[in-house]
Amino acid sequence: MTRRHADPVEVRGTGDRPTHFLWRDRVYAVREVLGHWKESGPWWEEARRIGASGAAGRTRPVAEAPPTSALGRCIRTEREVWRVEASPGRAFAVGVYELSRDPEAGRWTLTRTTD
Repeated sequence: MTRRHADPVEVRGTGDRPTHFLWRDRVYAVREVLGHWKESGPWWEEARRIGASGAAGRTRPVAEAPPTSALGRCIRTEREVWRVEASPGRAFAVGVYELSRDPEAGRWTLTRTTD
């Protein structure tokens, strides 16, 4: 069964790769990395976050075209996702967990569990 979460977790690792995480007062050891990817959020979420103010204090509708970079590309919020097999100890069954890292904020979140 898969469950969605939005729980903050503390992650330790080697480089960017997670090796342990603390969730609900338990330390989970990562046994294997099953996947790693980056996700971009929809541009309209970025537009809401920035607000409806445009250049020089002028207001613009949020539904207007997405914010763009100097190169004309859409600015999107990115997060890094790691799908791992982990367990809170050798005597416990291994589960599959998705850990998301927001590089801008430097925070990790447990977003999904599968048992």
